[in-house]
Amino acid sequence: MNFVMPVLELIGSLGFLLYGMKLMSDGIQKSAGETLQRALSVLTGNRFMSLMTGMIVTMIVQSSGATTVMVVTFVNAGLMTLTQSVGVIFGANIGTTITAWIVSIFGFNFKISSFAIPLFGFGYLLSILRKGAYKNWAQAIMGFAMLFLGLSGLSDVFTPEQLGWLFKIQGDGVGAILLGFLIGILITALLHSSSAFSAIVITMAYNNLIGWELAAAMTLGSNIGSTIDAILAAMHTSADARRSALIHVMFNVFGTILALCFFHPFLNLVMLVTPGGVNSNIAIRISMLHTVFKVLSTVILLPMQNPLVVLSKKLIKDDKQDTSNVYRLEFTEHLAKDNVTAHIIQVEKAIADMTDVVSDMFDKIQIGVTKRDSDFIEKYQEESMKAEDYVDQMHEQITHYLIKCQSLQITEKQLNHITGMIQIVDELENMSDSCYATIMLINRSIEKKMKFQNEDMERLLPYLELVRQFLQFIRRNINHQLSAEKLELARELEDGIDAFRKDLKKVARKRLEGGADVKAELLYIDLVRRIENIGDNCFSISETLTTA
Repeated sequence: MNFVMPVLELIGSLGFLLYGMKLMSDGIQKSAGETLQRALSVLTGNRFMSLMTGMIVTMIVQSSGATTVMVVTFVNAGLMTLTQSVGVIFGANIGTTITAWIVSIFGFNFKISSFAIPLFGFGYLLSILRKGAYKNWAQAIMGFAMLFLGLSGLSDVFTPEQLGWLFKIQGDGVGAILLGFLIGILITALLHSSSAFSAIVITMAYNNLIGWELAAAMTLGSNIGSTIDAILAAMHTSADARRSALIHVMFNVFGTILALCFFHPFLNLVMLVTPGGVNSNIAIRISMLHTVFKVLSTVILLPMQNPLVVLSKKLIKDDKQDTSNVYRLEFTEHLAKDNVTAHIIQVEKAIADMTDVVSDMFDKIQIGVTKRDSDFIEKYQEESMKAEDYVDQMHEQITHYLIKCQSLQITEKQLNHITGMIQIVDELENMSDSCYATIMLINRSIEKKMKFQNEDMERLLPYLELVRQFLQFIRRNINHQLSAEKLELARELEDGIDAFRKDLKKVARKRLEGGADVKAELLYIDLVRRIENIGDNCFSISETLTTA
């Protein structure tokens, strides 16, 4: 029993530490994660900006794994280029060192439980105030407190008296260093968190269970183990997304091998920049090692950004061109729990693409009205049929994806947004049906050689232009909440289309009463009605964007 209780205490303390870090990261991401992730998908204009964005986002969400998974997701969705992703990944690797500094500065300078327990209580009280208005921030505070409770438990159990028998790899030889390096890789990969393993290493070193060189080797190994999340996230993704994950692996592997090759000079450099040198607090020393390693790796590799991209393209070949006209939107289970916003951003990109396909279909209507000949049928009939089928596939795939998103742990705001997107996708699919039906009506009028007066077809052009403006309005605002002023503009466009439709149908009925060709006039009225349906779909989307 002398060893059973310490092992159980170790497992319990690790549970507090890991769950506390997860709770803190989840709380921060739920509170500010959507803003941060959206910033991550757009604030990557140049190499320096990419680096700073990745670093700041990771320092806030306390997880380089989460940031890297977001990057892989955005590259896969086409929201970020492979080149842009490199700087963000490098920045994320620097940002992740913040956890080690928090642990080393706050974890051992005073009795942790003296503030961790009251802090947890404060977080709980905050969670029940104002009907949970501060629930996410409260979750982050409670996670922060649990992290330090776990750290306190580890500090108590990681002593030579309690668990000294577990650590028989003390030494400064090559064998001990390599073994510590491998342990760092394996345990970090199992924990899915280099930050958590860094906290464990710092605690063991502070309690003299492991020496400085062994702690350094374990810390270096954790950098390779931390790439597991990016590797898992890149499975079944595009070539560029896999290349992004590969560059993350190359960054950590190259930097680690370089540090191992110059192990003792590297440790001497860390000693040199650490206040106090060899007499410094070993917890501070390990945090400094982690930071120096990441910064040096970035300084060396950032100028090599383009060669790294070229190398990744040589190692991972381009995706085979899909000529089957089949649409796929894969729901990556590994991303599910912690990256709801990343999923939503990916769907927004898919909806924007769907809007583009529908807009292109509508352009064919304008061509058909101005050019009613057999060439139009030959050129656009099959193309329109494929486009309509493609939109149907997008409708099915995107809706299925959104339904899966609804099953995740989402906020009420995210639920409303997802529900709105499902409605928008329905309207876009209905719009594609109307576009295809209109094109088929034009084709029938050509095949039947129906005669229309030139002024009748010319009247359709401003009508079509009004609908086209509405469709462009939708495309510009498809993933943004509409203000009251923009909704009023949408209503004006809808009213203008309705008024135009009434005038056109009135003229057509007068021609019918005057003895005009019945089939031609009825088809003309059907054309007017179908085009007006597209305007109705646009207005329905506008209303949804106002409330989503």
